[in-house]
Amino acid sequence: MRGCTGRRSRPDCDAAQRVAPGPGVRRNDVDIVKGNMGWIEVVVGPMFSGKSEELIRRLRRAEIARQRVQIFKPVIDSRYTANEIVSHSGLGIPSDNVSKASEILEKLQARTEVVGIDEAQFLGDEVVEVCTKLANLGKRVIVAGLDTDYRGRPFEPMPRLLAVAEEITKLLAICVRCGNPAVHTQRLVDSEELIVVGATEMYEARCRRCFEPNPAQARKEAGPVIMPRIRGASNGAA
Repeated sequence: MRGCTGRRSRPDCDAAQRVAPGPGVRRNDVDIVKGNMGWIEVVVGPMFSGKSEELIRRLRRAEIARQRVQIFKPVIDSRYTANEIVSHSGLGIPSDNVSKASEILEKLQARTEVVGIDEAQFLGDEVVEVCTKLANLGKRVIVAGLDTDYRGRPFEPMPRLLAVAEEITKLLAICVRCGNPAVHTQRLVDSEELIVVGATEMYEARCRRCFEPNPAQARKEAGPVIMPRIRGASNGAA
């Protein structure tokens, strides 16, 4: 009997290459696009590090390759325009607004191959499950978002999304104070709300040395600044 390399046994060789589904697994559970496995790419970093710019670059490349692309962003992010993802440098790409992560699945078209999501930290814990479902459906999922909040703490749910991603890109900005690599987003306005949407007038990039985790709270603890009163020389004359 000849092995799989023999001409007469070609049908047997083809049969040997087939992979049978495991117990309890149905063949139509996973909708694989073009025979490729789905996966998750996450781009993180502070504000002004180029996350949206990198997301747009990857999505543009997919469009040039004539892949079917759908792009989503949180409706709360209306800093530049309502129906586009726009980077701080002015690059833009059309997108759909969603108020919660589950709307991505509702708006998803069956033939979509690549899904882009910007500012994923605003979509809550549900975005991790949604991205996982999309990848299991054979989609390439490209996500951008902040990995830390204004106090320098992990910005949920991004850490959990990083844990399930196949590819992670960590971008750095430039500290506006000293020019060193910046990993933090410095809030410039007095607010203790976790989410305050804004751009250059409300935030700037800082390195670990120049970063102030909570300047508003620090000013409260320091108390009011008392300026000494200086009397004029004539007031002391007899």
